[in-house]
Amino acid sequence: MKYVWMLALLSGLTACQKSELVSDFTGNQAVYSLAAGSAYNVNGTVTFKERKNGTTTVLIELTGTEGDAKFPVHLHLGDISTPDAEIALLLSPLTAASGKSETVIKTLANETQVTYKELLAMAACVKVHLAESGPSYSVILAAGNIGTNGTTIANGRTGIAVCQ
Repeated sequence: MKYVWMLALLSGLTACQKSELVSDFTGNQAVYSLAAGSAYNVNGTVTFKERKNGTTTVLIELTGTEGDAKFPVHLHLGDISTPDAEIALLLSPLTAASGKSETVIKTLANETQVTYKELLAMAACVKVHLAESGPSYSVILAAGNIGTNGTTIANGRTGIAVCQ
């Protein structure tokens, strides 16, 4: 009898602990490739995930990074081959140890609100820089076109313009 009571109590506790996982995301997402932009063997993806509240989560995942460095990440207007392309938004720095960066986007740098669909309609690109400033700033670790530019692939590293 004692064991039956304990089993009933444990079953009740388990039932109370179970909860439905509610996602913040709509299920819509777009994934773009990021190619090596320099002599470093780095590549990966950038994923745009639509959130139910109208914002967008941008997740960058690179392979080939290590150490404790943080690499700046920019969302630029224009193609990756466009020199001095305008920065639409500074994304969260990529952590070298994990190779990841995650940013929730609600507005662009000019404070214009932007939705998931509007981001995917932009002619833009993402670039991961080696450094925030100095000579290493012009070294692009990885880059890729997104939005309406998403089907355009750079012609190797030579097709990726540096940023000024």
